[in-house]
Amino acid sequence: MAGKRREVDGILLLDKPRGRSSNQVLGRVKYLLQAKKAGHTGALDPRATGLLPLCFGQATKVSGWLLDADKRYLAEARLGIETDSADLDGTVIRESPVPVIEPAQLRALERQFSGAQEQVPPMVSALKHRGRRLYELARQGVEVERPPRPVRIHMLSIEQTAPDRLRFEVHCSKGTYIRSLVADVGRELGCGAAVDILHRVGHGHFNAAAMVSLDAIETAFEAGGAAAIEAMLQPAEAALAHWPSVRLDAAASAAMRHGNPAPAAAIIARTSGADDAPAEAGSGWPLVQVVDAEGRFLAVAVEDPAGWVRARRLFVSAA
Repeated sequence: MAGKRREVDGILLLDKPRGRSSNQVLGRVKYLLQAKKAGHTGALDPRATGLLPLCFGQATKVSGWLLDADKRYLAEARLGIETDSADLDGTVIRESPVPVIEPAQLRALERQFSGAQEQVPPMVSALKHRGRRLYELARQGVEVERPPRPVRIHMLSIEQTAPDRLRFEVHCSKGTYIRSLVADVGRELGCGAAVDILHRVGHGHFNAAAMVSLDAIETAFEAGGAAAIEAMLQPAEAALAHWPSVRLDAAASAAMRHGNPAPAAAIIARTSGADDAPAEAGSGWPLVQVVDAEGRFLAVAVEDPAGWVRARRLFVSAA
C-alpha cells in the first residue's frame, strides 16, 4: 500500500501480541493509517502482551506524561530456573530444586518488595551503556555493571499456582522491570525464577477493557480502510482525564492559541482532578487541561501562584 502520509490525531490502546516488538506493531498501525507522526509510550518486551498506548499526531504531545505514568501487570513465573534475561526466552544460567513455599513467605516477600526500591535492570533491556543497548551487548556475551535505579512498587500480590509457578499482580512506577522483580523474588526463595507470561493491564488511567487487538485492527482495515481504524482512536485529552481542567472565555481562548497566558478572571468554569494529578517538574505548579469557550481541548497548562494560566503544550487541532 502506497500513499501520502496523513495528519492523524489520537490514541490507540493496542493489545500488543506476543512475539512482536513494540516498534514493529507501532510501525504496522502507522502504515495502515498512513499517519505522518506516531510513537508508543513505554515499550513492552516481545514476549510481553497487553496495553500499549500508541499516540498519533497531536496526541504525541501527551506521550511524555504517559511515559511517566504508573503501570499495572499480571505475570506468571517458573520457579527453579534462572536465565540471563530473567525470562524463559533467555539462556539458562542455573537450575535449582524448588523448596516447599509457605503462604507466610509470600506475604513477607510482598512486604519486602513493596514501596520504594533500588532495582538493578536486567542485562537484556533497551537501556544504554556507552551508547549501546544492553541487549546488543548481551547478545555478544558481554555483561556490564548496571547501577540500581529507584522505582516504587505501589501494590504487589504473589500467589503460588503450582509447585513450580508463581502468579504476580503488580502496580508500579515507570522504569520498573517485572523480570528483575521476579528474579529477585526467586533468589529470596533460594531457587531462582524467570518470567513465563507478562501481560500489561493498566497504563496510567487507561485499562485493559479498552484495548483493541492487532487482529481486530487488521480486520477493520480490510473492511473500511484507514477510516475504520481512526474510529478506534481516543482523543489526546483522554490520557489526562484525571487532571483538573479550566475553561476559558472566548477572548482568552483566542489569545492562548497565540501563546499568551490567561488571567484567573478569564476562567469561566473549573473541574477538580484526581489526587494523583501531576504538577510541573521544576516549578511545582499544578498542571491542568485547558478547554476553550466551546469546550474543545486547547492546551496543557500550568497555573502559577498569581493565578495565570500558562500554556505548556498547545493542541492546534482544537482551533
